[in-house]
Amino acid sequence: MTWGDDILSLAPPKADARAAYGSDENQFVELRLPKEKGPHALVIVIHGGYWRSKYDLGYMGHLCAALTAKGIATANLEYRRVGNGGGGWPGTFSDIRAGYQFLTQNARKYEFDTRRIVLMGHSAGGQLGLCLTARETGAKAVISLAGVVDLQRAYALHLSNDAVVEFLGGTPAEVGDHYREADPMKLAIGARQWLVHGAEDDVVPPAFSRDYASAKQKVKEDARLVEIAGAGHFEVVDPRSSAWKDVERVVMEAVG
Repeated sequence: MTWGDDILSLAPPKADARAAYGSDENQFVELRLPKEKGPHALVIVIHGGYWRSKYDLGYMGHLCAALTAKGIATANLEYRRVGNGGGGWPGTFSDIRAGYQFLTQNARKYEFDTRRIVLMGHSAGGQLGLCLTARETGAKAVISLAGVVDLQRAYALHLSNDAVVEFLGGTPAEVGDHYREADPMKLAIGARQWLVHGAEDDVVPPAFSRDYASAKQKVKEDARLVEIAGAGHFEVVDPRSSAWKDVERVVMEAVG
């Protein structure tokens, strides 16, 4: 365990509300709302864990609480994962999309400013956030934190014991359509994209974000790389870390 990894085991601050967007026990969002009167910018947060059910949204609660303390509403989104009934592709992504639509449809109730909605995903959640932004036009921007943003490369490197094969249901030779549908590298994304990555990340190589940003810039997409020296995989989601000031700056610019 490196510094920052303990964020996985720390109990997060309590959410203000929990709302179901579907009937499955994993289809819900945790909401944290600023005390001031809205409408508020909204950051929809998608946790990582290589799409596997052993990891849940808990560790992202610290990030959510820190952003809400800055006057931003946050929605920490849970979803079915590999190991849950209906998890994997396309069920996992269907949940992400349904959660997003629930939040936009209930924007008036929760005092969200629909002109200032930003998606933020960590690790595998980065892939899900970018994939959602390619299919929904309402988000102002998307932020990938240490994202698994190239699924073909994740397969080639056998990241996390072939997690992408579990998620998509096979290899590129077996389920090529799934890779084309799910891989952010292959999707056109109109919104502004931030690729934030720790230079010392040993879980998802920093080259993923570096090369993604370069490839997207070549096709005239607005993709911006923020590589943080000395940071690992979890420092980018830990408000106690020295990397947090860079993450917070990106979020404030994105919602602004």
